[in-house]
Amino acid sequence: MATKQCKPRNEESPSPQPSPLGTTERGWRVSTLLLLMFALLPLTGCENEADIQAATAMTGGGDPHRGASAIRAYGCGTCHTVPGVRGADALVGPPLTSMAQRAYIGGVMKNTPVNMIRWIQDPPAVDSMTAMPKLNVSEADARDIASYLFTLK
Repeated sequence: MATKQCKPRNEESPSPQPSPLGTTERGWRVSTLLLLMFALLPLTGCENEADIQAATAMTGGGDPHRGASAIRAYGCGTCHTVPGVRGADALVGPPLTSMAQRAYIGGVMKNTPVNMIRWIQDPPAVDSMTAMPKLNVSEADARDIASYLFTLK
């Protein structure tokens, strides 16, 4: 009859062995997942390089990546849902989804890069009845924001 082997009571289970870089296997998995999430984060609004280049050309040099940052800095997400911009999920104003496909901006002007930049800089000057406030957005920031919005198809 075989005897059952028991480990002594004072011997504890070995702790997880660190990998060569000093972190446990679970830590590696978490680190890899976080790295992938942050690597893919910029791709949420700016779909691909062709969209980025097209938006940059349309807006006369606007940068969609800077545009996403400007959207956060000016607090656009306080009123609008903006795809790809963390925290921009409000519904006070219209959601800014598919802006590149829309025919009009604010219901009053044709959706062109020049008009978008103008609207972003001074909405009440375009439509005195708009609820959207003038936020003193610089022309460069308006160009970048418009560039980002034109990547949203």
